[in-house]
Amino acid sequence: MRLQRNFMRHAVVAVMIVLLMAPALLGGEKKPAKPTSKDKCPVCGMFVAKYPDFVAQIIFKDGSIAFFDGTKDMFKYYFNLPKYNPGQKETDIDSIYVTDYYSLNPVDGRKASYVHGSDVYGPMGKELIPFEKVGEAKEFMKDHKGKSVLRFQDITVSVIKGLD
Repeated sequence: MRLQRNFMRHAVVAVMIVLLMAPALLGGEKKPAKPTSKDKCPVCGMFVAKYPDFVAQIIFKDGSIAFFDGTKDMFKYYFNLPKYNPGQKETDIDSIYVTDYYSLNPVDGRKASYVHGSDVYGPMGKELIPFEKVGEAKEFMKDHKGKSVLRFQDITVSVIKGLD
């Protein structure tokens, strides 16, 4: 009986630990937000709400949000957090959302596919065009003379500099 109680106690503790760790293990849990008319891109200073088709956002664990007028500026910010948001580190990021080009819905930026080198421009010129589904990204690439489909982890500082 005593052995059974100890087992149950350990099982309850193990379940509680798993439940507490789930958000960290699964990635960000914060939901995307809509920018207000006052939200500016921290990279270029443009008012973000004017460009809902290209909105991107980084949500930090403390609840603060940085909105961008496109993925290019989002990546500039992401690659240079000490410059744009000195109080935050990459590990402080909870979620990253980008706007799917076809559905116009916010999608997980870390899981999205990005078309590089297409003939479609964003508010700041050349842009990485995000898609939730890689198949749609490949189709878009063919239709709009894109050069490649990249995953989040494939995008580097030099890729972003090549868009300027």
